[in-house]
Amino acid sequence: MAKRPLILVTNDDGINAPGLKYLVNIMSIIGDVVVVAPDSPKSATSHSITINSPLYASRCYIHTNAKLEYQLSGTPADCVKFGVNEILEKKPDICVSGINHGSNSSVNVLYSGTVGAAIEAGIQGVPAIGFSILDYDWNAKFGHIKKLIKSITHSVLKNRLPSDIVLNVNFPKSKVKGVKVCRQANTHWEEKFCKRENPMGKEYYWLTGDFINNDKSNETDEYALKKGYASIVPIKFDLTAKDYIHKIKKWNFND
Repeated sequence: MAKRPLILVTNDDGINAPGLKYLVNIMSIIGDVVVVAPDSPKSATSHSITINSPLYASRCYIHTNAKLEYQLSGTPADCVKFGVNEILEKKPDICVSGINHGSNSSVNVLYSGTVGAAIEAGIQGVPAIGFSILDYDWNAKFGHIKKLIKSITHSVLKNRLPSDIVLNVNFPKSKVKGVKVCRQANTHWEEKFCKRENPMGKEYYWLTGDFINNDKSNETDEYALKKGYASIVPIKFDLTAKDYIHKIKKWNFND
């Protein structure tokens, strides 16, 4: 009988998020699950780590299909570091992060704690996937993506990934027509700050903004999602613009 893979599961919506529960249940079908997740929501924390305050970890028993489970006071990236280096006796065969309540497509990948956790796993030498759904509702429905989550996870376990690449996977809110492997769309946010005043007369601000898609290509994640497909974008955590190095070398830095 083949040995079941060891699967580390985390997220950024917190240990009690329905998306995490659903992902744990799917992963328990595939392998042995260890959960290390934030003890409270840590959305939009990107790849931040905790260095100026202590981390508090405690065993918990929220997900019955997990063999071992911890909640951590830190960020999603902290959770992966803690799981790989402190909890587990060997590296997991795969790390899956999510299911995030909300999109992590295009430029949003840079802010995402969900993808930040997957990238940290990749840095640790563990194949990793970040899963997100285009539904911010806490009671989002996940039934229509169960089969694809299993299939994508099995594919990564079978084919592996290069050591510097992780997968960013986004699903439509409702029925999925299929899967498109594509690139990240060229998008940005036009930020706005909503200025308010508290009862004590002190001003404060809420960040808001409009999402702008500058990309008209049909080869992007935004296009795939708009057309009802799941998007899979392989992303690298080496941010070097290698194709621009030779141009900068021609600059004169002695002027």
